[in-house]
Amino acid sequence: MAEILKKEQLSDAVWRFRLYAPRIAKKRRAGQFVMLRPAEDSERIPLTIADANAGEGWIDIIFQAVGRTTMQLRALGEGDEVLDLAGPLGRPTRIENFGRALCIGGGVGAAPLYPIIRALHEAGNDVTSIVGARTKELVILEDDIKASSSRLLIATDDGSYGAKGFVSDVFNGLIGAGERFGAAFVIGPVMMMKATCALTVGAGIKTYASLNPIMIDGTGMCGGCRVTVGAETKFACVDGPEFDASLIAWDEMVARLGSYKPFEAQSREGYHKCNLEIA
Repeated sequence: MAEILKKEQLSDAVWRFRLYAPRIAKKRRAGQFVMLRPAEDSERIPLTIADANAGEGWIDIIFQAVGRTTMQLRALGEGDEVLDLAGPLGRPTRIENFGRALCIGGGVGAAPLYPIIRALHEAGNDVTSIVGARTKELVILEDDIKASSSRLLIATDDGSYGAKGFVSDVFNGLIGAGERFGAAFVIGPVMMMKATCALTVGAGIKTYASLNPIMIDGTGMCGGCRVTVGAETKFACVDGPEFDASLIAWDEMVARLGSYKPFEAQSREGYHKCNLEIA
C-alpha cells in the first residue's frame, strides 16, 4: 500500500498525486514508471513517475481520469491508500549531453516528458521544450517545464495560448529557421507521436518515442504491450517504454490500441452506471 500525501487537480480531468513510496523514490530514474492498482476491483495500470524525492520518500504520478480505474483513483483523497504499487519499472531514458536536446509533449504527455526534460537539463543540455494541448486550460506543468528548459514553446489547437496549431507546426518553424538538435524525445497520444516523429526523423534528428500500449503486469509476462521495433517484437514494459522512433511499426501499434477501445468503453460505462445506482 502507498499513502496519498497530496492530491492536486491540474486541469479538468488531470490530477497529480503524491504517494509515499520511499524505496521507489530512492531507485527511480527519468523515464521509468510504476504499475498501480487503486482497489481490489481495479485493473493494474502503468503511470510514469513524474517526480520524486528520495530524502522525503515520495513520488508524484499524474493521470487523466478517463477510464474506470483512473476514475477510481481520482475518487481517493489525501490520507487514503493505493492498494498496490510496484516499481520502478521499465528502462530509464538514455540521458547524456547531446548539446541541444528537443523535448516534445502532447496533452498529458507533458507529465512523463517533464522528468526527462529535468534530467537532460541537469546533464548540461540546452533544452528546447514544445508542449501542445487542445486549449489553454489543458496545458499542464508549464512552470515546472519552463524551470528546466532553455526555452518553452506552447501550441494550442484553438490558439487560446501560445501558437495556434500543433506541436509539429512549431517544430517545422524551428527547422525552417535553421535550428538543429542532437536528439529529440517525443511523448503524447500515439497519432501525435507518429506524425511528429516522422518530421523529427525526417530532419535527421535521433528521436526517441515513449510508447503507451496496453500493459497488464509490467514485467513482460503477459505480452499485452508488445510492439514491433526494427522488425523485432519488443515489450514496452521491459524493453522500453522508449524506442528509436525511426524503427517503430506505428500503424501496427495504432491498430492494436484501437482493438481495446470497445472494452474500455464498456468498463467506463459500467463504472458510471454503478455509481448512479449507488447515488
